[in-house]
Amino acid sequence: MSIKPEDFAKSGANFALFFANATFDGIERLALLNLAAARSVFEVSLSNVTTLLGAKDVQSFVNLQKTLSAPSIEKGLEYSRNVISIAAETKDKIAKEVEVQVADTNAKVSGMVEKALASAPAGSEVAVAAVKTAIKTANEAYEGLNKAAKQAAEVAEASVAAATQATLKAANVAAPKAAKKAA
Repeated sequence: MSIKPEDFAKSGANFALFFANATFDGIERLALLNLAAARSVFEVSLSNVTTLLGAKDVQSFVNLQKTLSAPSIEKGLEYSRNVISIAAETKDKIAKEVEVQVADTNAKVSGMVEKALASAPAGSEVAVAAVKTAIKTANEAYEGLNKAAKQAAEVAEASVAAATQATLKAANVAAPKAAKKAA
């Protein structure tokens, strides 16, 4: 198998095109989500203002606020989950392609190095061993970085889930306190 420098260039160009398409797809999905969220916020806000203007006294106003705020908080959290989902899906798609490209490039480079080392002059065993060790070390470093990035993403997702639960809990605790103060 003969590998040419053009093969590496073509592979890089194909990956750049894939990366651009995946990124634009994620951006497009976020834009659609933002437009839908903006429309929903506008419509709900107008409806809520109209409802609140119909309050007869302070107690009914506070009760209406409590009733109207819970769905808004839930919609906000759903929006956040959707944004995180879109970002995670885009990241995963790109990460999988990066892994494929790295594996393919490693195979090509290893094949070229093996071919070059096979025709190395006698007495160059130390240099051959050094090159093989360098390739192995580079691959291990990439795997370590990849593993660390995946762990960081998992920690971030867990933090967002915990923050979501804390927000819901805080909203549920704050609403009854506001109602008691108004009474």
